[in-house]
Amino acid sequence: MNKKELLATLESFGMRPGKILGQNFLIDNNLLEFIVRTAAPARGEIILEAGPGFGALTRPLLESGAEVYAIEFDRRVCEYLRDNIKEPNFHLIEGDACRVDIASIIPKGKKFRAIANLPYSISSIFVARLLELPEPPEQMVFMLQKEMAERLAAVPNTKDYGSLSVRAQQLYDVRILRKVPPQVFHPRPRVDSAIAGFTLKDRENMPGFDLRMRLNGIVKVAFAQRRKKILKPLAAVYGLENVEQALEKLNISSLARSGELSVEQYEELAKLL
Repeated sequence: MNKKELLATLESFGMRPGKILGQNFLIDNNLLEFIVRTAAPARGEIILEAGPGFGALTRPLLESGAEVYAIEFDRRVCEYLRDNIKEPNFHLIEGDACRVDIASIIPKGKKFRAIANLPYSISSIFVARLLELPEPPEQMVFMLQKEMAERLAAVPNTKDYGSLSVRAQQLYDVRILRKVPPQVFHPRPRVDSAIAGFTLKDRENMPGFDLRMRLNGIVKVAFAQRRKKILKPLAAVYGLENVEQALEKLNISSLARSGELSVEQYEELAKLL
């Protein structure tokens, strides 16, 4: 959908893109082709899409033969999608992607991937929810605010490295695939965007659900006071003696700060605490 078509559609519904909903519609066909080519959806596979908008990305995903499960919050946009996308492999879920029970959407026992131009307003929460699924996506390809993409791909000892970086990289190899300027959207956001790719690490060696949840708790505590030495905030939750013993066993200095520890070190802490 180009800008002219988008404006005509918005006018027919008496709509203006909602800032609160983070509605910035993608109007660059070359970029859409890049996303689809990168994701390479296959016939019959299950794709989860959050924030499909008027279907600019949804349509080429459907053309590949994939089963697309799209979550859309805006009632008017849902009305458009129901009226204009009739393919049997399109499954629309009207609701808040940050609250919908994702595990109940995906057919039981089926693997899936997540591909979307994510609304900025939901990106961190939605990604975090996917990371917390007992069976996370095999791969994710997301258009994100560039700052968010850099956080997810950040390495230790950088300003962008945080709890979400650790949680994502425990499961995925995360890469920024392409930086995206504001002019490919309507309305233009005030920030740059980026396409980020997440490839699931070896599923056979994937950390168990309980260990992932323990790691989540540890990094949230550690990075809540990232300027402080890691010992104090962890000791407040897990006990001073327990934390001192764990740090010593892992050869981590009690003077270390949260941003200095690797993903592997956090995972080992999660096993001990």
